[in-house]
Amino acid sequence: MKNQIESAPLIFNEAEKQFEIIIDEHTAFIEYTMKDNKIFLTHTEVPKALEGQGVGSVLVKKTLQHSKDHNMIVVPSCSFVANYINKHPEWQSILSEGYQM
Repeated sequence: MKNQIESAPLIFNEAEKQFEIIIDEHTAFIEYTMKDNKIFLTHTEVPKALEGQGVGSVLVKKTLQHSKDHNMIVVPSCSFVANYINKHPEWQSILSEGYQM
């Protein structure tokens, strides 16, 4: 299952304003809003069927990588995203001013 989670493609769903990973027909997502080159990550949700398997962490990592690859400045408005970044300081460089830990 871990391999399946790691290899799941990140879906940038602009219509729904969320990043998604689909595993076994279940969708985990991070909602976002954008203003200029800032992306506000506002809410993370992992379906009960996928909880406790690292799906949320993989989703955050892939979302941060997408943001970095597209030169976006991240505003971690979601506590799950903020906690992930606290544990993975390598993402500090893409955070909006005032959000660096």
